Amino acid sequence: MDNLQTMMEHYFEFCQYQKRLDSKTLKAYKIDLRQFLSRIAAANVSDITPGVLESYIALLHQTYKPKTVKRKIASIKAFFRYLEYKDYISITPFNKIQIKFREPIILPKTIPLHTLETLLTTVYRQRSQARTPYQEKNTLRDIAVLELLFATGMRISELCSLKAENVDLNDCNILIYGKGAKERRIQIGNPDVCAVLKEYKQEFQEEIENCCHFFVNQAGRPLSDQAVRRMIQKYTSLASINLHITPHMFRHTFATSLLEADVDIRYIQEMLGHSSINITQIYTHVALAKQKDILSTKHPRGTFHI
Repeated sequence: MDNLQTMMEHYFEFCQYQKRLDSKTLKAYKIDLRQFLSRIAAANVSDITPGVLESYIALLHQTYKPKTVKRKIASIKAFFRYLEYKDYISITPFNKIQIKFREPIILPKTIPLHTLETLLTTVYRQRSQARTPYQEKNTLRDIAVLELLFATGMRISELCSLKAENVDLNDCNILIYGKGAKERRIQIGNPDVCAVLKEYKQEFQEEIENCCHFFVNQAGRPLSDQAVRRMIQKYTSLASINLHITPHMFRHTFATSLLEADVDIRYIQEMLGHSSINITQIYTHVALAKQKDILSTKHPRGTFHI
C-alpha cells in the first residue's frame, strides 16, 4: 500500500479508534493533512523527499502566522511517525531537515479583577430586577455559568459538556473531562459559588434530568459555547464594560490570579489540566502586578541611604 490518500484515511481511523483523539483534534489533523496532500505534487509516500517538505514549510510561512505553521507541521510530523511505526517507510524524511523558527510569545488576555467584579455585580443585579420568573430563572443560570468559569478556570468546551453526575455539590467539587479525555477533579473553594450552583441545580432539576447535561438552554438542550459567548457579550454591554471578554479569558484570569497569589505553578498546571508545565509557564509572563510588588519591596535598592 503506497498510495498517500489511502494511507491518510487509515491514519485518521488510527487516530480516532486507537489513539482516541477528541473530535476537534481529529478535525484539525484532517484539515492540515488534506491541505498538505493537495499542495504537494506527490501521489505516493516515496515521492515526499526532504526537499518537498522544505518547500511546503516555506509556503506555510508565507501564508500563516507562526503558531498556525507550528501546528500544521506537527500534524504532518505525526502522520510520518505513524507511517514509520507501521513500517510503510523506513525513516521519516523529517529526520533529514532542520525546522527552527521563533514563535512570538502572545501573552494571554486577562480580565482586570475590578472589571470582573463589575460584570458579576451586573448579572446579580439583573436577577434581582427580573420582571418575570422566566427572566429570573435564566439569569440564575447565567450567574452559575460565569461563577463556575472563574471559580475553576475550566475550558468553555468542558463547561458545556459537563454532565450532571460529575457535579458533586455536597462536597463542592466537579469531575472534568479535558482534552484527550483526561480526567481531573477540581474543588469549588468559594461557598457563595457553591450555593448559587445548588440553587441553579434545584431550579433546573427537571431540565437537567431530561438532557443529562448540567447546563441547559431555554429549550432544555445542552448549553452551547456560542450561547455562553452571547451571554457574556450581553452582560458586558449592560455593565458598560469597554472590553471584549471571551470565555477563555476567565481561564487566563483564574490562572494569573493564583500565580500572583504565590500558588505553586504545578498546582495551577493540575487545575488547568495542562499536560505539560511548559504550557502553564506562559502565565509567568503576565504576573506583572506580583512582579512590581516583589521588586518594590524586596529589591535591595530600597535599603540604600543616598
